Amino acid sequence: MENHEHVHKPEVQETIQDIVRAMSAKGWRITDQRKKLAALFAESPGYLSPKDVYEYMRASYPGVSFDTVYRNLRLLSEMGVLEQIYLNEGLKFRARCRSHHHHHLICMQCEKTVPFEFCPMKHMSNFPQDFQVVNHRFDILGYCSDCSEAAKSGGTTDSLVPEA
Repeated sequence: MENHEHVHKPEVQETIQDIVRAMSAKGWRITDQRKKLAALFAESPGYLSPKDVYEYMRASYPGVSFDTVYRNLRLLSEMGVLEQIYLNEGLKFRARCRSHHHHHLICMQCEKTVPFEFCPMKHMSNFPQDFQVVNHRFDILGYCSDCSEAAKSGGTTDSLVPEA
């Protein structure tokens, strides 16, 4: 679990409340275990793999299974409180941004995320007439300046080297 940005306490509490409200709205019993899961995502500015979450939860709840953790992550993603993306080691999750509508630049090496304000949906109009857009995501994947510089100077960013 990498720390990419400083998270302010009031925002952490609001994110926890959002996640707990979503759970409650779906009829989930709000247990200490689920509150701990909500707090993990609220406090983590980066993406977490299901394995990261499982290991974190297992430290406090040794009886928790990986399947239960994974199922909860997928359900929370379907509820819209977690975002999911495929990155270096596979599927990862993070808390949905609470602020205004924006999108992200995501470094494929260090997973740093940088918000940007432009939304391409405002410029798209050629959808089929019978298709109702409910939500959308737009992420740009690439390499941040730190990872690009490390690759140029012979650093340890092996994934930037094209495969033969």
